[in-house]
Amino acid sequence: MKAETHSEDRFLGFGISRLTRRRLDNFRANRRGYYSLWLFIALFGLSLPAEFIANDKPLLVRHKGGFYFPVLSAYPETVFGGDFETEAEYRDPFVKALIKKNGWMIWPPVPFRYDTINYDLEHPAPAPPSAQNWLGTDDQARDVVARLIYGFRLSVLFALALTAFSSVVGIATGAVQGYFGGWLDLIFQRFIEIWSGLPTLFIIIIIASMIAPTFWTLLTIMLLFSWMRLVGVVRAEFLRARNFDFVRAARALGVGDLAIMWRHVLPNAMVATLTFLPFVLVGAVTVLTSLDFLGFGLPPPSPSLGELLNQGKRNLQAPWLGLSGFFVLAIMLSLLVFIGEAVRDAFDVRKTMSQPGDA
Repeated sequence: MKAETHSEDRFLGFGISRLTRRRLDNFRANRRGYYSLWLFIALFGLSLPAEFIANDKPLLVRHKGGFYFPVLSAYPETVFGGDFETEAEYRDPFVKALIKKNGWMIWPPVPFRYDTINYDLEHPAPAPPSAQNWLGTDDQARDVVARLIYGFRLSVLFALALTAFSSVVGIATGAVQGYFGGWLDLIFQRFIEIWSGLPTLFIIIIIASMIAPTFWTLLTIMLLFSWMRLVGVVRAEFLRARNFDFVRAARALGVGDLAIMWRHVLPNAMVATLTFLPFVLVGAVTVLTSLDFLGFGLPPPSPSLGELLNQGKRNLQAPWLGLSGFFVLAIMLSLLVFIGEAVRDAFDVRKTMSQPGDA
């Protein structure tokens, strides 16, 4: 018994509390969510260095005893014996011959970028899968695998950024409403009721059609409506906790409202908030895909899963387009949902407060 106590104390000495350990154990107990997390991290980690996996520039060039890294730096064609001062076009047979005459090149596994047009197709675009284009090309002769890799990365980064910014705004709004209450809470609630009743998708489409959408402008437009998802949860937690004894004691000791909200009430509210974050992430990916599918999302030739699905709808004779986008999107969203279920189990009070062998 003493050995177990000392072992647990040493474990807690690393900064992990007993409650946190129970939550981690509950998360690992959900095997589907646990393995989904690692699979999602692996896929996202592989997509981050997309330029080194799918690119129309070589990773390394050896020419006349010198080493060049075209994927990192731009080199004029004259460096390799060409005639033009512009950047070398490494897929050009003339440039290939110049380099191979005095050296060699190492290409990425996928020798295409998301916007590279393949002019050497044996079939009209959209070309079917082949040894050169593993999942075929779209109707503009661009490699589908390259667009999937870049599109997956872009979708996840966009969803993470939107989730982070909307969470900050939503948590701050819900915290102010729930802690102070009264007329402030009443006015905020009426505003949220009116704002949430607006046709969000149609407004986003109208705004996106009026201005040139970019990554940051589209993120800002969607942030105007996505911050409300966490307000209700945080507000309820602050309303419940603001009259607890420890909050009243902190007020009696002269602790400021901001310090009480940050140190004492917010940690309790974050338990419910964290269980919602994976599902907020799923919603962000879905909205971006919907806008791209409708043509009001990121500007061309941005890599987009929604744009690929739209091409599949327009080109029913090329089923690899729709199927590729569908499976990537389905796998991504399924992994995020499974992770969300595991997080929900990890913060379930019934599981964290009643563990066998605690007595």
